[in-house]
Order: sequence, then C-alpha cells, then structure tokens
Amino acid sequence: MTVAIANDTNDWGVADRLVQIVHADGSGTHATPERLSRGGVPIRDVADALHQLCTLHGRHPGVVDLATSATSNAAADDWLAHAGAAFVEERAYLIRVAAAAGPPPGTPGQAAAEAALATQRNAIDQLSRSIRPGCALGAAIAVTLDWPVIRRTLDAAADRMGIDIIPCTLPSPADTRQLIEAVAVNAAVERAMTFGIQQLVAQHRGLWDLVAARAESRG
Repeated sequence: MTVAIANDTNDWGVADRLVQIVHADGSGTHATPERLSRGGVPIRDVADALHQLCTLHGRHPGVVDLATSATSNAAADDWLAHAGAAFVEERAYLIRVAAAAGPPPGTPGQAAAEAALATQRNAIDQLSRSIRPGCALGAAIAVTLDWPVIRRTLDAAADRMGIDIIPCTLPSPADTRQLIEAVAVNAAVERAMTFGIQQLVAQHRGLWDLVAARAESRG
C-alpha cells in the first residue's frame, strides 16, 4: 500500500520554499560561524573573519542598496527601505567591531585569498544589480535572512571587545515572508528570486570556507 507523505515540499507556499533555501544552505549550517561565536577562539581568527566580512558587507552601496536601485516592484518598496536603513547601522557596527579586533593576521596564501574575495564580491554585486525581475530582491532577502547567524558572530566579538551590542532592526522573518508572497506572483519571478537567494547563500558559504581554511593554515 502506498502511503502519502505529509508535509511534501510541493505543498509549501512560495515563502516557505524560498526561506527554506536559507535555512538549509545558509550560514547556519556551516561550522565556522558557530565556532567563532564561542569563547576561547584565538582573537586573530575573529579579526580575520571580521575583516573578510567587511570586504563583502562593509561597503556602501551594499546588497540591499543595489537591489533597491534594481527593483521596480512597488510592493517591495517599504521592505527595501526598512532593510536599507537597518543595514546602515549593521555596516557601522561591523566596521566598529572589526576595527577593535585589529587587522587581519598574516596568513599563507594571502594573494589567493584576496582573489577569492574579489570574485565573491563581484558575484554578489552582479546579483544585487541584476535587472531580471526578482533576482536582486532575492539576494537582498537572502542576506537579510542569513544575517542573524552572522550577527551572532559579530555580537560575540563585540562582547569580547567590550563594545555595546546594538539592537538589530532588520525586517522580521514574518515581514520578509509577506514580501515574498506579495512579489513572487508568477513562476518567472519565483525562479529569479530563487536564483538570487541560492547564489547569495553560496557566496556566504564560500566566505566561511575561506575563513576556515585561513584559520587552519595559521595552525
């Protein structure tokens, strides 16, 4: 006898499907952010990770800023304005904590690491500038949903440096789900948003792979 499988992903709504990509493949499934959030990690490893994060997300315009310029869907305007304002604070916080942690340590293979980061930064910028409806917005959604894991690493470093931890004012997951349902009104937009989300979290995983490899090479 064939038994129907409950909770088949085909029965999920579009918001469930897209959010699950971040849950399944984002920073929360990588060991490095969790390691950096624990006490006892060498400060050089923390400083190195924060420096790499600054390279990708400490710049202006960032992912959300570029996606705002590339997105012409009025249903996304309020969410993008909220996320953009929040990331102004997040960038300033990231830069402040990174500066307190000190410069990145000398690491073998520095030239290769810089080239890898440049490639990641270029890929993120291209996603965020994409005029394919839904793609840039998908990247903005992904960085917003994945940021809480990054924030735990950042907050742990701030606490270690004696810096006040600031509130995170990014859109809530519920608000982001509402945005997805409002914008992904057809299969083409959903596919583009899926691509933007998948590629952004892939770049984050590449970042954590790089941070881990650099820490290992330093012994």
